[in-house]
Amino acid sequence: MLLGIDEPKPVNAINEGASGSPFVLIGDHAGRRVPAALGDLGLPHDELARHIGWDIGVAELGGALSFLLDSPFISQVYSRLVIDCNRDPGRADSIVEIGDGTLVPANAGLSAEARAERVAEIFAPYHAAIGRALDAREDRPTAIVAVHSFTPVFAGFTRPWRFGVLHRGDSPLSAAMLAVLREAEGEAVIGDNQPYAMDTVDYSIPYHCDPRGLDYLELEVRQDLIAAAEDAEAMAEQLAPLLIEALRRLGG
Repeated sequence: MLLGIDEPKPVNAINEGASGSPFVLIGDHAGRRVPAALGDLGLPHDELARHIGWDIGVAELGGALSFLLDSPFISQVYSRLVIDCNRDPGRADSIVEIGDGTLVPANAGLSAEARAERVAEIFAPYHAAIGRALDAREDRPTAIVAVHSFTPVFAGFTRPWRFGVLHRGDSPLSAAMLAVLREAEGEAVIGDNQPYAMDTVDYSIPYHCDPRGLDYLELEVRQDLIAAAEDAEAMAEQLAPLLIEALRRLGG
């Protein structure tokens, strides 16, 4: 087994059963733990702690939003370098060998069995937990809010956005949140499919929303705005009423 009996389960579920809003919050890259069996993946601590290992600030932001919105927050505990829970596990890049220029020695040349172990013990339980939460809400309106964060500088480019909304052009909630954020912050600092675009690489939203016909929001927050716990909590106080306003505009 990959995970020892004394190691955390791969899923952290906060405010389970909450139903005060339609939102189910998820954090695909919220954690940065590495299973003891994998050591440090062959990386120094400072590499594991930077953005290649996790979405900085998302655990605290998602947790605070969960209670402000009375919504469940389901998040991944283990590092995206162990396996990326927002990638189809059949993709080669679901377990990266190079992350933002950094070689990940423990991920090089993995056997099919080693990859399957990470899927079975980390990826699959996380998505099963999201599925159970959604199944329990079949009798009431539900939308997934996937919470992510992005590094302020990437490949030498200083990103001007404070927030990004990623979508496929098929989400009323995403369009409403874009409008609300632009009114609150100004258009220049709100990314419409920036700093990333939702495309065929994304897994969680299509996998969970499409078969159920659910609306969604994939929200990116710049990491320097939420890196400290107190800043993440303050950001949640800012974002919660904006999410509620976006929902109100849709008649929710």
